[in-house]
Amino acid sequence: MELVDFTEEFRGSKFKIFSGAVANQGVVKAINTKGLAGVTQGQMDTMTEYAKGFGAKGLAFIKVEGGEWKSPIVRFFSEAEKAALTSKLAIAEGDLILFAADQWLTACEILGKIRLYCADVLKGQGKLTIPADRFDFLWVIEFPLLSFDKEQNRWYSSHHPFTAPVAEDIPMLKTDPRKVRGQHYDVVVNGVELGGGSIRIHQPDVQKTVFEDVLQIPPDETKLRFGYLLEAFRYGAPPHGGIALGFDRLNAILCGTPSIRDVIAFPKTAKGVCLMTESPSPVSARQLRDLHIEVKAAKKE
Repeated sequence: MELVDFTEEFRGSKFKIFSGAVANQGVVKAINTKGLAGVTQGQMDTMTEYAKGFGAKGLAFIKVEGGEWKSPIVRFFSEAEKAALTSKLAIAEGDLILFAADQWLTACEILGKIRLYCADVLKGQGKLTIPADRFDFLWVIEFPLLSFDKEQNRWYSSHHPFTAPVAEDIPMLKTDPRKVRGQHYDVVVNGVELGGGSIRIHQPDVQKTVFEDVLQIPPDETKLRFGYLLEAFRYGAPPHGGIALGFDRLNAILCGTPSIRDVIAFPKTAKGVCLMTESPSPVSARQLRDLHIEVKAAKKE
């Protein structure tokens, strides 16, 4: 169930929800949940609530049944728009088409969440089978460097403020931050993140631009918090980066368990307590003495 982009096809659409999202620098995306046209009202309500959970007002859909496209939105579509949907989604009898029209990240989150739910429904109906010994790996690259906080009306780092932009996108940091891609990456297997990392910024001028022009950190605060870093970069720092792997998650996948607690030698409870070693626990006076730690009673107010 691939997320397919229809932003250009619906840029001038008579369906104002789609064309309005595009005019607001958003996107229109859709997925084809093949064989799910017979979805129940309860299941549709669940998917709609998922969409609303990300800020959407509802969930646009098309059911393909009896050779017809059944949906209140179809009457707004032009023949060209219908042809594009049919071609890019390979629409056939029994399909359920689901849409998201919003900012890129939100649209992806909506359909990503719903896609997982649809996969579970299809598996429950016996229409989708995923072998237990199948492992599909992929690299996710070129994430958006920045995300926009509507409440605070400012940009913030999608990964962290030291992530390097893709080199050819650096000029857009000041002119169009939305389009800047970052050099951060994830390795994923069967939809589960196994590890992630990034290449760091090593040029002082680029780092200063990110701090002050993009993230709107005042110059005096930049100097106070990150002056040492910018000064060090002036003496020459090579491109550098790294990645961190989640071996607990990898072992859980290999063992066929959904929880990493099952593969951790000393799992903690929800309160952060290790039941095997009974830690944390009170320390003895001898331990405090050996570590030269003096404990004083708190003064009463």
